[in-house]
Amino acid sequence: MDNTNLFAALRAAFPQDLDRVAIETDDGLHYSWRDLDRASAMVANLLDSLALPSASRVAVQVEKSVEALVLYLATLRAGHVFLPLNTAYQSAEIEYFIGNAEPAVVVCSPGQFGWVSKIAFTAGTRHVFTLGDDRTGSLLERAAHMSDRHTPVVRKDDDLAAILYTSGTTGRSKGAMLTHGNLRSNAEVLKTYWGWRPDDVLIHALPIFHVHGLFVAIHGALINGSKMFWMSKFDPKLAIAKFSEATVFMGVPTLYTRMLAEPTLTAQQAAHMRLFISGSAPLLIETFNDWKARTGHTILERYGMSETAMLTSNPCTADARHGGATERRGGTVGFPLPGVELRVMGDDGNLVQTGEIGGIQVRGPNIFKGYWRMPEKTAEEFTADGFFKTGDVGRIDERGYVNIVGRSKDLIISGGYNVYPAEIEGYINEMPGVVESAVIGVPHPDFGEVGVALLIAKPGAQVDAAQVLASLKSRLANFKIPKRCFLVTELPRNTMGKVQKNLLRDQHKSLFA
Repeated sequence: MDNTNLFAALRAAFPQDLDRVAIETDDGLHYSWRDLDRASAMVANLLDSLALPSASRVAVQVEKSVEALVLYLATLRAGHVFLPLNTAYQSAEIEYFIGNAEPAVVVCSPGQFGWVSKIAFTAGTRHVFTLGDDRTGSLLERAAHMSDRHTPVVRKDDDLAAILYTSGTTGRSKGAMLTHGNLRSNAEVLKTYWGWRPDDVLIHALPIFHVHGLFVAIHGALINGSKMFWMSKFDPKLAIAKFSEATVFMGVPTLYTRMLAEPTLTAQQAAHMRLFISGSAPLLIETFNDWKARTGHTILERYGMSETAMLTSNPCTADARHGGATERRGGTVGFPLPGVELRVMGDDGNLVQTGEIGGIQVRGPNIFKGYWRMPEKTAEEFTADGFFKTGDVGRIDERGYVNIVGRSKDLIISGGYNVYPAEIEGYINEMPGVVESAVIGVPHPDFGEVGVALLIAKPGAQVDAAQVLASLKSRLANFKIPKRCFLVTELPRNTMGKVQKNLLRDQHKSLFA
């Protein structure tokens, strides 16, 4: 029987010379491909020694480190299910995740052991280990006594590899179940679509408890046998300095804005780089244009979710399926990836016309198996013909490029009309002196709901809220115009840089009460 364990696919791509550097850290450590192979074997053997039930969950809340990556690889290798948890989560959240997932093993930072172990043991977890970001902790101490040889456990495409809890910007987080086949197929498609080359070097600057940093970035480098420059925390000056030795950078929009603030960011400094990719939150067209002007590089924006890994991407080279298109278009997320079917549906359950807005639905080998222990919710989110309803709203233009207009839960229904916040934000963000905006819907006695705009002004700029609304009136239908506009110093965000509109809605819900 063929082993389609994701680890086996990643391991098969390691270079022949295992003593080459696989990872260089920001504090000067070098890990070879042999180190990754041996260390993941030792941790996998430790997991084997615990005699866990097959496909047990291994819940991990630790700071970013190469050893944390090794633990991920070891979990796959031993045939268990990796459950990464955001390092910002506090006790009530951890209690929910551990209670819901019932992990057999929990790994936490040494400083959190007291309270995390208490929650875990109370919930029935048998094994709690610690792992520090300085190569310390009981996990490594125990693994040090294990053999450095391990045969990957046989897994099929449909077997679970990971559970990712959705960020939970509305309601309780749901555990998206991703299989070995989901993750491997996506990594293989992206390797080809993004034109990974034998000499590529990735700057890894993202957290590793999320699809972007854990799957897209790590799988991308490993399945190509590419070296990574590993940043434990993002440092814009250091990232820019590393451009001369690297070729690929993946980031959220915030990382690009932080690098644009550095005088060392020049076209000359970025000359060695091949590809800049952005995702996890919308990239402002101003950032897209500023980056191109400063570096000569056009950022490639793409679109994915915890439930699906990557779905669409702007072209890296010519896309033969779309007439050889090569343009990376700002404000779009490009074309559906090879193997991904994407359609835009109206409220009436029919396909919308080209350029019209509707709900985005997807189908393909990368689409998750369902929500952990939520069969009803899973059934609700899939159509009768097997498409997953993403909850995102968008349109496909005449050239086939996909534009995301927002989340369906952010839709404002004002006086019976549908208002899409992203459309209004696009206009506000183009206004002089505006850095960024967020438009939310709040209850209103006459209209049911109305829009409220919150915006951040550029340092030193004078932005008049009344003038912003007046300017919108000359460009948009009256029912789309926010009823109020406020200047704020910041917008609340989750760890991946997405604006948390639920918090803003809560804050302003009684404006018109």
